[in-house]
Amino acid sequence: MPPVKPMLATSVSAIPPGMSYEAKWDGFRAIVHRDGDEVVIGSRTGKPLTRYFPELVEAFRERLPERCVVDGEIVVAHGGRLDFDRLSERIHPAASRVRTLAERTPASLVAFDLLALGDESLLAVRQAERRARLEEALAGVEPPVHLAPATTDRALAGQWFERYEGAGLDGIVAKPLDLPYRPDARAMYKIKHERTADCVVAGYRPHKSGPVVGSLLLGLYDDAGVLQHVGVCAAFPMKRRAELVEELAPLRTAPEDHPWAAWADATAHEGARLPGAPSRWSGKKDLSWVPLRTERVCEVAYDHMEGDRFRHTTQFRRWRPDRTPSTCTYAQLEEVVGYDLSEVLSGG
Repeated sequence: MPPVKPMLATSVSAIPPGMSYEAKWDGFRAIVHRDGDEVVIGSRTGKPLTRYFPELVEAFRERLPERCVVDGEIVVAHGGRLDFDRLSERIHPAASRVRTLAERTPASLVAFDLLALGDESLLAVRQAERRARLEEALAGVEPPVHLAPATTDRALAGQWFERYEGAGLDGIVAKPLDLPYRPDARAMYKIKHERTADCVVAGYRPHKSGPVVGSLLLGLYDDAGVLQHVGVCAAFPMKRRAELVEELAPLRTAPEDHPWAAWADATAHEGARLPGAPSRWSGKKDLSWVPLRTERVCEVAYDHMEGDRFRHTTQFRRWRPDRTPSTCTYAQLEEVVGYDLSEVLSGG
């Protein structure tokens, strides 16, 4: 019975041997419960996503077994690749907006695990058997429900890791073959792409615990020479957060003298990504920030880009005193070779 929290993965640096391998999908993790006409879509936290995906609710009634619990990823495709921004738009309070987006950018479910079928719970069943049962239960399933490709061939998984990124996927998940399903436990392994980029440190947000640095605000210059806000760098030890306040103090500047001085103007966000604006994700969260003179450069590690920004929080690697801020442009970022998402869903 819902809610059920999904089994999670721990990051590792290389693809481990002797496991079942799948592509790592970049969407909303979802545990789908179906009991006849009743459908509940649970999120990673256990909260329901059902109201945001009415087109999937109808599809699940038609395409999933009559009584089942399926683990998967809700995704939106655009231009032959996953599009997380369009997926994120679906989390909207207005039902009319949700219905419009369901027609304009319909979502899909990529199913990769089976937790229950009929009266039988499969949580204690080993991974290899659950996969076989999933393939049997979803044999011949049609879009928008897809069976995630899987393999026990480590070499093939390595090829997927290199090729599938062009379709918007961000790595490989490895599952031990004897693994039972363990909700909310990091029992699987994920291998993600990591690259580095040199970014301008344009400011920081204070940490919620006090007057220490919470995250550094990162910028890259576009072709027009405009400094665009591309993401944040966080996860510093608390001692280092306090040190950074003193270290960056000489760079503090007045907001009106900063390249992002217009962040408070709503129209400014139409042409640039600027920090400080509230959104449906942040709600009433304090997004105040401390502007800095754009004189320092740091190297950060990132997994992949979502449009013109880092998809996830980046990891600080080192300061780059040898780099001039004006040279920190999008041109340094590696371009990923495109790959059609339909080929991924068909197993390549």
